[in-house]
Amino acid sequence: MRELFEGALRFQEDDYTKYKDLYESLKKHQEPHTLFISCVDSRVVPNLITNTLPGDLFVVRNMGNIIPPYRENDNMMRAGYLATTASIEYALNILGIKNIIICGHSNCGACSAIYHPDERLENTPYVKKWIELLEPVKKKVQALKPTSKSKQIWLTEQINIEQQLENLMTYPFVEERFDRGEINIYGWYYIIETGEIFNYNMITREFKPINREKK
Repeated sequence: MRELFEGALRFQEDDYTKYKDLYESLKKHQEPHTLFISCVDSRVVPNLITNTLPGDLFVVRNMGNIIPPYRENDNMMRAGYLATTASIEYALNILGIKNIIICGHSNCGACSAIYHPDERLENTPYVKKWIELLEPVKKKVQALKPTSKSKQIWLTEQINIEQQLENLMTYPFVEERFDRGEINIYGWYYIIETGEIFNYNMITREFKPINREKK
């Protein structure tokens, strides 16, 4: 913990001072332009990989960057899904956010765990319940009959992003805004070891690397 306390002091002495005017401007309100939905994995740092400042991103993080599908009156609160869905609702209906990014990543533990839930999640019943939401992803991957474990996980991580985009569009207030052209929606796949980010094209259903020539 000592390093965290030291880090807090360095932030106050260095980083805060550098952006003091920005922090003061954020004192009473926030106007983020993007809702960034990502995994809780410690290797995924939204502001770092997007090179954004405080106040730019409204970040929602959970295990596996999952968006529970919308079902009217389905007792979401009792199912434990309210935190994610409420944050999405707040971002669009209260903050008026214009962009949504769902960001998955390589070597995702949630995507791996769905194939051996009894072995890896024996003592974590809440985690096991949460990743049951990835069953549609698992079925889609198995239908493709991947020839190796590495290919299976690679497909799972990417198909998971596609699935969460589909789930997001089941929310009426999301679909309505998207159809009216009021929001932009993106799916990103982040490769931890190389720093590469691939953007999902919802028309061609392909992931293409983000670069300066093609965005």
